[in-house]
Parts: sequence; C-alpha cells; structure tokens
Amino acid sequence: MDRVRAKKHLGQHFLTDKNIAEKIAHSLTGNGYTKAIEIGPGMGVLTQYLLEMPHETWVAEIDTESVAYLKAHYPNLSPRIIEGDFLKLNLNNYFTEPFAVIGNFPYNISSQILFKVLDFKELIPEAVGMFQKEVAERVASEKGSKTYGILSVLLQAYYDIEYLFTVHENVFNPPPKVKSGVIRLIRKENYSLACDEKLFFRVVKTAFNQRRKTLRNALKTFNLEPHISSQEIFNFRAEQLSVQQFIELTQLIDPQDEV
Repeated sequence: MDRVRAKKHLGQHFLTDKNIAEKIAHSLTGNGYTKAIEIGPGMGVLTQYLLEMPHETWVAEIDTESVAYLKAHYPNLSPRIIEGDFLKLNLNNYFTEPFAVIGNFPYNISSQILFKVLDFKELIPEAVGMFQKEVAERVASEKGSKTYGILSVLLQAYYDIEYLFTVHENVFNPPPKVKSGVIRLIRKENYSLACDEKLFFRVVKTAFNQRRKTLRNALKTFNLEPHISSQEIFNFRAEQLSVQQFIELTQLIDPQDEV
C-alpha cells in the first residue's frame, strides 16, 4: 500500500510538510513522562519523528486502512498500535504511568479530545496538538476575549497553555478550508482545585451557556440565597472572570442547597 485515501467522515487532512511534522514532534518537552500516544497518525508523517525521540511512542487509529499502512511501514510500532476510537478508549487499560498526548487532531473531534485529556489529567502532564486555528486560539485565550469560553477555563484550570505556531492550508492533502494552530498544554505543578471539581465544571458550563447574561441571571438555576447572589462578582458576565475567579465563585456557591 503506497498511501491512504483521506476519508471525509473521519475529518482526515494528511499533513504533507515534513518540516512542520518534525517541529510538532519536537514541541514535546519530554518532562515528566516516558511514553506518548499520537492520535490519528494516518500515514505516520508525525509518527516517524516521534519514533526518533527518547519516549516510547504509541498510536491510536480508528481507520483500518491507516492501521494497515502503519503496520507495513513501521513494523516495530505494531505492538503499540491501538486500533479503535480514542474517545472511547479507557486509557487506564494501556497506561499506568504518566504519558503525553500528541497529534494532528481531526477537526471534528478536537474539542472532545481535549475533554478526554481533562478526564485523564492525573496521567497526562503534557499535550501537543494541531487544531483548527480558531479552536487553538480559543483554548489559549484569556478572559475578556470573545473566544474565551468553557474549554478555555476548564483547561487553563489545570494546564498552562501556549499557542506555538500557525500552519497554512497548503501543507495538507486534501487542504482544509481554514488555517491550523499548534498549542502545547503543560499541567500545572499544583493542579488540584481549591473547590469542588464537579461543581466547578457545572458553574463554568452554566455561566457560558448564557454568556451574554450577568452571572446573577445565568446561574439562576442554582437557587442562590440573596446574600450570596447580591455579591459583586455576580454583576459580571462569564467571559469577564479569570480561572481563579471561577474557583472563588464555586467556593461561594458550594454551601448552597442546589437543585
């Protein structure tokens, strides 16, 4: 098999520029882990550089044609090819120690991949990914930005996020209709939150689901006591709060009787 046919339903756009692939691979710092898993390796343009690095490389691939290609061209990788949907994998079945996540992520599932990283944050000290530029910017954006949202706050609560570089459309086959951006997430040294984590997630999601409203109105479903909801923080909108302020907001709400 000489090459893999890109499949639209899988959101496949194969990177063809080896210099960019190498740059993405070398964006991993290697700090705090000895293994890395690449999501959606396709024909291995990124994989080939990951295999040269000191960590042990694993890959997760849902496309059977790509799996066959990888087994033929990278036979030493075969035992570490996980065939299946990364989003449905229980990563605890494969990794018992810290590992990194990397990939040129399919645009149609890139946000879900980041939520999966959050689910396994105890095991994932670092992630490097190429996303649709708009998504990459959103994840790295700060309060006050129009793109600042649920993903920004939830990820930045646990990870320091850096926008590394932009990738143009003409280095893919087939070329996507938008530019791409590469970001790196490095887990914070102290990544445990000073509030109830489930409630924090719920507060952030509820606040941004009605982002044009003040928090007093957006969080009405929490049935807050007047002495809580009258505090100044409730005059702001979700996009005006930093991660730390969302933590403080959750601490305020925590003792309340919730519905």
